[in-house]
Amino acid sequence: MIEVWAPRAERVRLDRPGHEPIDLAVRGDGWFGAPIELVDGDEYGFLLDDRDDVRPDPRSRRQPHGVHGHSAWFDPSAHDWQDAQWTGRQLAGSIVYELHIGTFTPEGTLDSAVERLDHLVALGVGFVELLPVNAFNGTHNWGYDGVLWYAVHEGYGGPAAYQRFVDACHARGLAVIQDVVYNHLGPSGNYLPEYGPYLRDAERNTWGSSVDLDEPQVRRYIVDNALMWMRDHHVDGLRLDAVHALKDSSNRHILRELAEETDALSAHVGRPLTLIAESDMNDARLITAREADGYGLAAQWSDDYHHALHVAVTGETSGYYADFAPLAALAKVCTGGFFHDGTWSSFRGVIHGHPIDPRIPTSRLVTFSQDHDQIGNRAAGDRLSQTLDQGGLAIAAVLTVLSPFTPMLFMGEEWAASTPWQFFTSHPEPELGRATAEGRIEEFAAMGWDRSVVPDPQDPATFERSRLRWDERESGIHRRILDLYTRLIALRRELPDLTDPDFTVVFAEADEDRRLFRLRRGSTHILVNFSERASRMPVPPHAEIVLATASGVALAGEEVAVPSRSAVVLTVAER
Repeated sequence: MIEVWAPRAERVRLDRPGHEPIDLAVRGDGWFGAPIELVDGDEYGFLLDDRDDVRPDPRSRRQPHGVHGHSAWFDPSAHDWQDAQWTGRQLAGSIVYELHIGTFTPEGTLDSAVERLDHLVALGVGFVELLPVNAFNGTHNWGYDGVLWYAVHEGYGGPAAYQRFVDACHARGLAVIQDVVYNHLGPSGNYLPEYGPYLRDAERNTWGSSVDLDEPQVRRYIVDNALMWMRDHHVDGLRLDAVHALKDSSNRHILRELAEETDALSAHVGRPLTLIAESDMNDARLITAREADGYGLAAQWSDDYHHALHVAVTGETSGYYADFAPLAALAKVCTGGFFHDGTWSSFRGVIHGHPIDPRIPTSRLVTFSQDHDQIGNRAAGDRLSQTLDQGGLAIAAVLTVLSPFTPMLFMGEEWAASTPWQFFTSHPEPELGRATAEGRIEEFAAMGWDRSVVPDPQDPATFERSRLRWDERESGIHRRILDLYTRLIALRRELPDLTDPDFTVVFAEADEDRRLFRLRRGSTHILVNFSERASRMPVPPHAEIVLATASGVALAGEEVAVPSRSAVVLTVAER
């Protein structure tokens, strides 16, 4: 059965190459349909009213010729799944690994990414989180300009390759999180408004017109898409992009609706399904149980943790980093989850955020020292590895992996990748490409950056520079940092304190003058010396060193010598 929701059209015809167009019957409520069966690979599209230009199916699963061409029928049940024994994975206690398919490997495909999964297994991560893979115009971009949310970008291998990738992850014990964007559509190839009122043209967010969440069919379009990833592609959860841009005034917020239907599907398939929100609202209602009037999402990102850690290791205090200048900011986010929890945000110019109820598990916050945004939205797309010494990188590793929250790594971080991760696009339209490049350069020039430092996102070299170099991880500082991350992740599994989700057993303090920091999680102590001078720090009796990022660490009575720019992990035996 072919059907399509097109309330803005009076007539809809099915167009198939080599066939005469067929009128679809009006079914009511804006729906058109016909009892026509397509098989896997059949190409088709729709002609709206009396137009002759074909439009892709809004729910297209595959776009073999790009977002402007015919859709191709895809049968999701054709894949011979090998993951019948896969019982899923809980987010709590796991490490998330964020990657972009196009730059993760030299080939930039889902199948080539499968060949690198054993590296992630050896590293010890539990979740692989893919940046958006839905269909967009052009050959490469970050994925946030998607226009057909149900289709997998053909350049990555399409939906069949996606299913193979998920199957391969499950075979290795890796869960898969898919990043999805429901707050806007890309600037090229978006034909949804020709079909129906998908967007509020009079209301815009940072990236374009807002999605019309007042329209029931648009809400259904979003929820069905979320369920598709988890049901048809066996994905273990979704990362919901910028949920603060989802303007919803209904009695049942779209996030709550997504959580309820996800939980229902989880009960049906018999494995955990995880929803993670990206939000800058610092509002724990997202991760509060529905029984307590929350939305019931599994987790949300805490950018505040990133900001506090970034400032502590780099010393940068410009822009939104200004409020995080004191080392005490890091202590606050470690114990409270948010820094701005009803405090003045100088960057926003308002009182921002709300405190987190300490009864909420710490594992419901995802934290990181680097991610695609915090690297790629820098002027030059430079990673910490391009500005920090080995000591600083080691400290960042310790405080990322051993944080009280759910740690997330960005691809290549684990070996201090030398490659940048820059903002890249491939808009085929010359005017759009030029506007994107000029806008990017002017944005940073207005902040005082030299224009020559800002790469042209439309230049193919910008994309090529951002690909990982896998051979470098075998030598020098890259090998040493990789070994450290591997040891830290193993330590997190070994010590129960490091996965205890109880806010009330987390203690942190900062010595501003000496640039010393202490994080205690139960009987495990993490001591950090951010300064350029060695220092001695007090420790409880019966402490034992289990990891040090530098040589020269020594216990002397109830003190430990902590070298400059280093971290020490100790456990205290119960007597």
